[in-house]
Amino acid sequence: MAGGTGSRLWPMTKSVSKQLLPIYDKPLIYYPISTLMLADIREILIITTPQDQESFKSLLGDGSQFGVSFQYAIQQKPNGLAEALIIAEEFLNGGKSMMILGDNFFHGGGLGHELKKVKEINGCHVFLTRVNNPSDYGVLTLDLNDRPVAIVEKPVDPISPWAVTGMYVFDNAAPEFAKGLTKSARGELEITSVLERYLQQGTLNFSILSRGNTWLDTGTPENLLEASNYVRILEQRSGLKIACLEEIAWDNGWINESELRSCTKNVGRSYGKYLLGLLPDQK
Repeated sequence: MAGGTGSRLWPMTKSVSKQLLPIYDKPLIYYPISTLMLADIREILIITTPQDQESFKSLLGDGSQFGVSFQYAIQQKPNGLAEALIIAEEFLNGGKSMMILGDNFFHGGGLGHELKKVKEINGCHVFLTRVNNPSDYGVLTLDLNDRPVAIVEKPVDPISPWAVTGMYVFDNAAPEFAKGLTKSARGELEITSVLERYLQQGTLNFSILSRGNTWLDTGTPENLLEASNYVRILEQRSGLKIACLEEIAWDNGWINESELRSCTKNVGRSYGKYLLGLLPDQK
């Protein structure tokens, strides 16, 4: 989901989508795409605003260079996250899906393995993390037996520290649930309302991200800087890149040596050198 107005990042987002802004050395959209790729998801629909779609296509193409398939759709107005499920209905073709927000950053050891385990669930699966400012997020409340009992969007007086992150796994009922919603007081189809439908029927599942995993919502200038510094520190200390889509495709066996070499052309000297370094004859 790569739409929205990016109002909290104004004026940076006056002429460019927030998902195309840099997080250190890569566009923001690379990071959620890398999370999907680590979950072995290769068919990806990118939902954009009308004015930004061509920029995304110019950046990402059809995805073949990354061993995946990108398709594109438009959200005409910022009508809420749940509308993405309606827009994507034909693309999903009655199947299950993983939805990730284009401005959400996930990173951590074993995250891809954890995502692969929950892809085939029945119902809905959300990913929680403890935050010290739950009023800024959708919050899931658990009972004494750690069963979900309520979900509230940006509660004024939260009784739970568990924020619902911007990544969701849905079964094939999600588009119908979204079509049955009415707009909230904010004038949007709320993703929280879809989650409430699953909660009501007892099929809302959850995982808590381990302390070794990082989740950042990059919707403010402070968040953008925080994410950039995080990536910069880890990359400079390790010599390895985070969210290098070509590297993930290579490691997954989705592109061959010839295709990886082709990726090194016209990408800039430093980035191309890194990609070449992945090849066995360069090590």
